[in-house]
Amino acid sequence: MEKKPGKKPQQDPEEENDLSMSRVLRNVLIWIGILVGLIVIGVMMTGPQAQEWPLTYNEYLATVKSGNIEYAKITKTQLNDFEFHAQLKSTITLNRDGKLVQNVKAVRTKLGVVDSSTETFWKENGISWTYEDGDSPWWITIVQFLPWVLLLLAFFFITRRMQIGAGGTKGIFSFGKSRARLLTEGNTQVTFIDVAGADEAKEELKEIIDFLRDPGKFTRLGGKIPRGVLLLGPPGTGKTLLARAVAGEAAVPFFTISGADFVEMFVGVGASRVRDLFEQAKKHAPCIVFIDEIDAVGRHRGAGLGGGHDEREQTLNQLLVEMDGFEQNSGVIIIAATNRPDVLDPALLRPGRFDRQVVVDRPDLNGRIGILKVHTRKVPTAKDVDLEVIAKGTPGMSGADLANLVNEAALLAARRSSQDVRMFDFENAKDKVLMGVERKSMVMSVKEKETTAYHEIGHALAGKLLPGSDAVHKVTIIPRGRALGVTSYLPSEEMHTMSRDQLITRLVTLLAGRAAEKVVFSQQNTGAANDLERATLIAKKMVCEFGMSDIIGPVRYASQHDEVFLGREISQPRDHSEETARSIDSEVRRIIIEAEHKAEQLMRDNIELLHNLSKALIEREILSSEELDTLISGSELPPFVKDVEALRSKIKNSSAPSAEPKPQSETDTNADGLALSPS
Repeated sequence: MEKKPGKKPQQDPEEENDLSMSRVLRNVLIWIGILVGLIVIGVMMTGPQAQEWPLTYNEYLATVKSGNIEYAKITKTQLNDFEFHAQLKSTITLNRDGKLVQNVKAVRTKLGVVDSSTETFWKENGISWTYEDGDSPWWITIVQFLPWVLLLLAFFFITRRMQIGAGGTKGIFSFGKSRARLLTEGNTQVTFIDVAGADEAKEELKEIIDFLRDPGKFTRLGGKIPRGVLLLGPPGTGKTLLARAVAGEAAVPFFTISGADFVEMFVGVGASRVRDLFEQAKKHAPCIVFIDEIDAVGRHRGAGLGGGHDEREQTLNQLLVEMDGFEQNSGVIIIAATNRPDVLDPALLRPGRFDRQVVVDRPDLNGRIGILKVHTRKVPTAKDVDLEVIAKGTPGMSGADLANLVNEAALLAARRSSQDVRMFDFENAKDKVLMGVERKSMVMSVKEKETTAYHEIGHALAGKLLPGSDAVHKVTIIPRGRALGVTSYLPSEEMHTMSRDQLITRLVTLLAGRAAEKVVFSQQNTGAANDLERATLIAKKMVCEFGMSDIIGPVRYASQHDEVFLGREISQPRDHSEETARSIDSEVRRIIIEAEHKAEQLMRDNIELLHNLSKALIEREILSSEELDTLISGSELPPFVKDVEALRSKIKNSSAPSAEPKPQSETDTNADGLALSPS
């Protein structure tokens, strides 16, 4: 979609509130400055006044009787007493706290009462006086009221901030207003060009956008506009990114809100926000409303022990009514995203509310290549970087995982002060993401290192010799994460189903590490715990779910473990008898034991090769697939490069797409891939 040049994007309401508050505060500060300036000018205009010295009552009587008072001014204070201000004919000297104060010209004292006897006393001593108003000057009155003005301004400022925090400028208790953000053209820079690995979902959403732009194209044949589209998929597969791309592509208003924004601590707020959201959407129809993480508000009603949460259920009921009730929401399309479709209420999923359910699954090989191309557009990559090799080594990764891998590779390249990102950096980033940081501080004994080497070579040898096994990509005994060693595989193709022979081959490969230890050292250790766990899971699924046991037959006995708080029962009756349970256990044990015997026989038949490969792995710590093939064919490997700088120079000069850094023990090189067999 073409962006209209010169169109100013709509400003965020919160930013507008902040700007208005800053303008109000600036105006208040300006008026306070003007007021302070007027007070200063008023004080300066009053002019300087002579200092008046206070007199005690006895000094006052003596001064009056001395006849040294030229005139007097009588003022009444706020306490209803009188002050006697006198101007002397000649200066006097006063004694204050043992110090003499000379040249005193003006004095004052307080008189409790002024009556006729007091006035007679003044007349007898030749004093002329006047009564004057004792009110304070105008600027003093202003100063007295200034704290109250500041207090009111502070209250006004706090109230405005609370209104903004409550979700708008319509009142301090505007909790019932929707918190949906309205996005228009220019608010988002994401389009369908930035989305890869979800072609089917893009086509579904493109059709929605086309319908909103030209509804007559679809309605002339009697079609109706879809009410809603539900995006389903694991975390990190790009559901929210698709919604952002729709916002970037659509030429209609786009409202976005999270499911958690509906529910509040006050009862009835969620339903009120749902009503307000759809009222706003109707005013801007045709439009799109995107609800992210809808499972926060759309969970199964009545779920859990003792019933559901009334406030959440009221919100869900209002959402159901708004989506498909008596009043039709013409032109309003709902797009929702969730990674927990199993907990959603069935009434929310029926046609008429969410007419389409689009699965956004983990990308396949071509999808991963496209995602890597999108995320490496702004990353300078070297010529030796082969995105197809990286994509093959990351089966099961989501788009977010691949974005993290590219970012880690860029950070590793920056750490080396490199000008571009090389395949070496992508390999190390893949190791770091899949297996964790290399544990350089961990020191393994010679015996433990030897045991780990034989264990990992057992996995690698089985992967190389058994037909139908995934191709071995790399084997290492450098500790990473919780694994002492790792054998990684690089699947040659995407597999969506597996045969019984392929599963048996995988079992033999998993148990080959334990078998190698048993054949060479005649003992077992705890390093095979993860292998046994995964092998048991595969064998149990073969028997209980896939019907691959001749004794049990094609019957599914997989137990359902539904959560209590998803609206399911607390306990479920067993769907098979005790005899069947014993048969299942016996079959699982038989399959695993047979696979272990095959692995042991494979190790005994290739014992010399097992010793040679293990010796090379102990020396080099990392063996690539090409190096394993060289040793299996009986050829010798080139001399081991121990110097780190020479190794980096060799990697730098290499331009082959599948170039692997020569193994060493000091750099961050390690195994990669998703199918791991940690010891």
